Amino acid sequence: LHPVWLISFVPRDSFTQEMFRPSVNLARRLQSTAATATSSTEAATATPPRMKTFKIYRWDPENAAKKPHYQEYKVDLSKCAPMMLDALIKIKNEQDPTLTFRRSCREGVCGSCSMNVNGVNVLACISKIDDNLNSACTVNPLPHMYVIKDLVPDMANFYQQYKSVEPYLKTTSKPESGKEFLQTVKDRKKIDGLYECVLCACCSTSCPSYWWNSDKFLGPAALLAARRWVVDSRDQAKKERLEKLKDPFSMYRCHTIMNCAKTCPKHLNPGKAIAELKKETAALF
Repeated sequence: LHPVWLISFVPRDSFTQEMFRPSVNLARRLQSTAATATSSTEAATATPPRMKTFKIYRWDPENAAKKPHYQEYKVDLSKCAPMMLDALIKIKNEQDPTLTFRRSCREGVCGSCSMNVNGVNVLACISKIDDNLNSACTVNPLPHMYVIKDLVPDMANFYQQYKSVEPYLKTTSKPESGKEFLQTVKDRKKIDGLYECVLCACCSTSCPSYWWNSDKFLGPAALLAARRWVVDSRDQAKKERLEKLKDPFSMYRCHTIMNCAKTCPKHLNPGKAIAELKKETAALF
């Protein structure tokens, strides 16, 4: 028979299989080789675990029989974002949903996640985790404040003190334009370094004078806010504001220890602002 006739007698499926078997086998071998290479690469580049111990203050008011204590958690830093707040959220999501702390913006602008990390008051969202795996990271609520639960302090007194300095514009006359109070560029520059405070309380709770007299001494944060409005050229209550501060405790308990400036996460200087308030008060009265 003619060769063409012989081909025509081979079933179509068998013919296709015979014609393409070498190609199929080659493709399978290539695929197997690629998979082996990929797995080898992944094994070579796999990040070993970097376990960090976090020693966190715990206290639950609903379990009064159990005293405040530290609880340890281990976190793999190779699977965790770099900030302290990231570690706390990871612990809460994956290990212990009862862990309680405040947080909101995660950008260092709300002041909610202030706490004491390794003895320093910080905002957890912009404080990097110490990557020394041989030492534990100790986390406490802000010092010398009543604790509501775990890392949540009672900020009621702090906010009341801030309210007492009347942190808003006070005027006795209407603006000349009838619309708004204008301010020169030079006058506007005077409030730089004052208005940026996010009320995290890191400065006040690091101040020994505030620890001793928190019921009478207004503290660095509130006095920074007072200075912000005293120096504002649009405000018309400068004398009234300074008169409220001239008693022995409201402002004069500041001894320029300067812990406030050292710990401020926004790099402000409340100690300098308080010194300027004292200077203006002395000149006016």
